[in-house]
Amino acid sequence: MQQRHQDRQQYFNELAATSRDYYLDYLRPHVTLDASTRVLEIGCGDGGNLLPFAELGCQVTGLDLSAVRIEQAKAFFDAAGQQGTFFSRNFIEADKPESEAERYDLVLIHDVIEHIEPPYKPDFFTHIKPFLKQDGLIFFGFPAWQNPFGGHQQISRGLASKLPWLHLWPNPMYRGMLRLSGASQGCIDELMSIKRSRMPVEKFERLAHETGYTIIDRTLWFINPHYKQKFGLKPRLLWRPLARIPWLRNFYTTSAFYLLKIT
Repeated sequence: MQQRHQDRQQYFNELAATSRDYYLDYLRPHVTLDASTRVLEIGCGDGGNLLPFAELGCQVTGLDLSAVRIEQAKAFFDAAGQQGTFFSRNFIEADKPESEAERYDLVLIHDVIEHIEPPYKPDFFTHIKPFLKQDGLIFFGFPAWQNPFGGHQQISRGLASKLPWLHLWPNPMYRGMLRLSGASQGCIDELMSIKRSRMPVEKFERLAHETGYTIIDRTLWFINPHYKQKFGLKPRLLWRPLARIPWLRNFYTTSAFYLLKIT
């Protein structure tokens, strides 16, 4: 798993393939995707999620905290012959658009919300609003916390990277296993932050409503669409009756897709 994250070109290509195969189809019933569409991704990394939108002619912009990832995104887009605008900055500190024309039809936030520490989550949700056009939409994707690898422990090393539900262990035991498996202190700190920032389905929906959003769609996946690229598995939706059971559904939801609009 570490090798996949270290080979950034492979990682970029895999994200682009998942976005092309699943995100576009999920969004098309709700938003036009053409040259008139402005798309912003918050936490864009290398930009793989945005590439298929650029291929359709959308005007794409990516923001990420990591200057290294932003430079890689620019290079990968240049190599693909596509146009994109990329900035390295903290989204909370990003300047708000001054006109409707500068706002976005679609904001993508994938595998980001579970990394934001709890005190900052409400401000993050609220800060998105000025970036959306009047009828704009937000696409969230994230792993439900209690699923087997909902703690992102796969980015660790050794045995810890392969143990399902390891992130649900008590903190001292979790930290100790990460250390014994050879994880760096930086990796341990990141994984403990994710544990503090956990995002079950119920918590996400409560936060969305409390900050003034309406949920347009919710799709829970038993087999994450990205697992097709990573493991050759066919994506599958969570069994509908199970998807209706609070708390329990989190153990079986490897990815949750949401579409939100401002209430």
